[in-house]
Amino acid sequence: MPQWLQWALIAAGLITIVILGIFITRQGRALRHHNATRRKNEAFMAERRKKMAESIRVIAMAVEEDQVEYSEACLRLKGLLDHLAPELLLQPPYSVFLEVHARISHMPTHRARKKTDRRFVDKMDEERFAVEKEFRDAIRRAATAIRDYDFSDRL
Repeated sequence: MPQWLQWALIAAGLITIVILGIFITRQGRALRHHNATRRKNEAFMAERRKKMAESIRVIAMAVEEDQVEYSEACLRLKGLLDHLAPELLLQPPYSVFLEVHARISHMPTHRARKKTDRRFVDKMDEERFAVEKEFRDAIRRAATAIRDYDFSDRL
């Protein structure tokens, strides 16, 4: 093999090594960046789940002390449990949150309630109060149970 061909092959090999080195370095940086972003997101989600669990406990305590309307508590607890532990909504005693939600979710809230005819709102309130009365004991039992529920496996 001629000497110029040997030098050409050595040069091509060195160029390939440099290109691969650059590629590996960039991939390593991208991987480190991806891992750091993933860890940051996991920490954010863990903190978010922790705050949701605390919100559930606060709402449950408010129910136990009659500081919140039961229908409002059921709507909020159902929403929080949808994100934190949706399977609990299918298990007694927590299924009452889902049942009450299903019975009152069609009712206007917030701005929609303010824009709705007063007579219709009064009719909806009567219906909501009837649902609250029907499920009062079950809601209180579920609130006590969810307050004491251990969410640590989800945090």
